[in-house]
Amino acid sequence: MATKKVPAKKVEVAPQTIEKAVYKTPAKPSEPSEPTWEIKDRIYYLKGNKSPLTLTIPGRHTRKHSLLWFDESTGKQREIRYATNQASPLVDEQKGECTLGHIQFHNGDLKVPKQQQNLQKLLSIYHPLKDTMYAEYSAVTEAEDELDVLDQQIDALLFAREMEIDQAEAIMRVEIGTSVNTMSSKELRRDLLLFAKNNPRLFIELANDDNVQLRNVAIKASEAGIISLSQDQRTFTWGSTGRKLMTIPFDENPYSAMAAYFKTDEGVEVFRSVEKNLN
Repeated sequence: MATKKVPAKKVEVAPQTIEKAVYKTPAKPSEPSEPTWEIKDRIYYLKGNKSPLTLTIPGRHTRKHSLLWFDESTGKQREIRYATNQASPLVDEQKGECTLGHIQFHNGDLKVPKQQQNLQKLLSIYHPLKDTMYAEYSAVTEAEDELDVLDQQIDALLFAREMEIDQAEAIMRVEIGTSVNTMSSKELRRDLLLFAKNNPRLFIELANDDNVQLRNVAIKASEAGIISLSQDQRTFTWGSTGRKLMTIPFDENPYSAMAAYFKTDEGVEVFRSVEKNLN
């Protein structure tokens, strides 16, 4: 007998929607924008606190004065020239007859009005003497420099205020010489603070220099007769026995040489003996 087939049940499946992947082009990294040239009056000043009545710097390329600017985009040297009737200071961009001009500083500075864009760009962008012989005045840079000086002054003054009197004497001996011997402790402290304020960088250098303290010990020992410096300033001897301690290298300060000697194996023992006698 044939078996009857049972029809399979139909299972309804909800229609599936297939989303297409959308490819997004990665965003290009933003390129740094070129600094814009500001149209304004500009001031240039000679470096090194120089202020001669007049000083002329080269305004065109010659065998004696090379006025070339390296163009990184082309890899070529381009000649520069100050021509009063040309818009560009680059020779290959100048056309027709050129009227050459002089670039002259008066009393240490040069004021260039905004109308003279060719001269401003030559001095600010292309001239090889920029930042070596002269610089462009910037209020922001000036403020940063002043802030650095103020920070140095604060550090130096705090250092000076907490300094031991022996170290203060050593530093001031470098600055004013043997006159420190006649100064009271208050006078010494006052002059030390003034020195730290007026020349903070040099003060900090001296304060961190071990040789300054050792040099001061050598000077005090010589003044006290503990050690003796020969008349030709070539040898140090013991003041009591005349026994030779060291020969001073040619063309070197005797007390700086003695400070270096104190750091040697033999000199350490001499230094201890000198300190003991000073105390």
